[in-house]
Order: sequence, then structure tokens, then C-alpha cells
Amino acid sequence: MDLQLKARRVLITGGSKGIGLATAISFAREGAQPVLVSRTAATLQKACDTVAAETGVTPTTLACDLSTADGLAALVAQMGEVDILVNNAGAIPGGGLADVDDARWRQAWELKLFGYINLIRAVLPLMQARGSGVIANIIGMAGVAPRAEYICGSTANAALIAFTQAIGAASPQHGVRVFGINPSPTRSDRIEAVLRAQAASRLGDADRWLELAKKLPFGRMTEPQEIADLAVFGCSPRCGYLSGSVLNIDGGQMFASAA
Repeated sequence: MDLQLKARRVLITGGSKGIGLATAISFAREGAQPVLVSRTAATLQKACDTVAAETGVTPTTLACDLSTADGLAALVAQMGEVDILVNNAGAIPGGGLADVDDARWRQAWELKLFGYINLIRAVLPLMQARGSGVIANIIGMAGVAPRAEYICGSTANAALIAFTQAIGAASPQHGVRVFGINPSPTRSDRIEAVLRAQAASRLGDADRWLELAKKLPFGRMTEPQEIADLAVFGCSPRCGYLSGSVLNIDGGQMFASAA
């Protein structure tokens, strides 16, 4: 299936690893031109090499800290015209209300919550003026299935879901689509670290972390490429009526728990 994405310029935040890197690879395979954004030039170069080796397409890279006003301004000054934006940057710490102090809470939200909002503030008017564009927000299932032990992330994700739904309901008037994806735990170094900590606490042995993953649907975590391929299809003209929706990708966990 031709997804009609050839030569589309795609800005991907958090693009150096995990879902962001997988998304860059999927877009490149469709002939798009990824622009990878992350804080560290060295990790961006490694990601760029990976995309080039797997697809033959060499992405553009921009090293910017999107948790700061200066970092956002630097990105906006350098990014040029963008056909598609994939917001993916940000990792919010786990812990309950008493575990995450005010400084850590605000720091996490600057990148994940306000980072998404502020970049859309910058990009959306340009897309609207042109009359075309797509924005995909990679959010997280904790926004619809909040957990007290992940209170900071659950609250930020819930806000981003509402933000995506509201913006995505209005943006088609100007030819722009905005949608979101809520992945469940997705295989990555960060999620492995979280599961190791949980295994140490619950099972008394961090090395038994895979036992926790086996309790998930299909006996495994979501793969980054599964989320990436969905994001690419959602951003393509083949899915041109998708806007305002946030797709839950959790293997049916939410419905199983309700049952």
C-alpha cells in the first residue's frame, strides 16, 4: 500500500531512540524525510546512522532541549517547513504523590506536557496558513487508566488527551489533522528499568522483570515498531478522516480489567 508520504518532511521529537526512532524508520521506508529532535547530538547521530543503514534515507538532526524556552526557540528557528509533527519527547518519573517533589513534577511537565503544547503553538499556525498538515501526539495509557503510583504521568497524559481532542476537533476547519496514540508499556531501556525496580520490590529479584512483562496481553510488551507503524498510517492521506481521536493501544487491558 502506498501511504502517499514521499518527500513529506516529518519532525519527530524524542527521535533518537524507542518509539521516536522506530517512527523515523517507518516514515523513511515510505520515502518521507525525517527530522529527528533530541537533546544530545551524539545520540542523534547514532539514530541517524541507524535510519540510514536500514532505509537508505539520511535524516536531518536538530539537538534542542524542548523543556526550555530557549530550546524551543532554537528548534523553531531551524526546523523550516514541516508537513507532519510527531510529538514523542518526554519521560515522566514514577511514584505517588508523596514521592515526586514539586521540582521533579514541574521539570517532567516542562518537557512532556508543555513541550507538546508549546511546539504545537509554534507549528499549528504555519500548517493552518498553508491549509495542510498532520500532528500526532504519542501520549500514554495512564491518561485513561490513571494509577496513583504514576500520578505525575497519569495527570500529564490526561491533560494531553483533552488537549489533543480539543485541538483535533477544530483543526480540520483549516485542513490540519491532530490525533493521539496511547501506548501501553512499550519495550525500551526505560521500561525495562521500571520493571526491574518493580520486580525487585514485588519479587525480591530485579532479574525476574520479564515475569512481570509476561502478565501483559500476548505475554509481552508493545514493540516500538507497532506504535510507529500506526503513527505513520495515521499521519498518511490513507487515514485522512482521523482527527481529534486518541487511540488506545493496550492489547485490551482496559476492557479486561473492566470485565
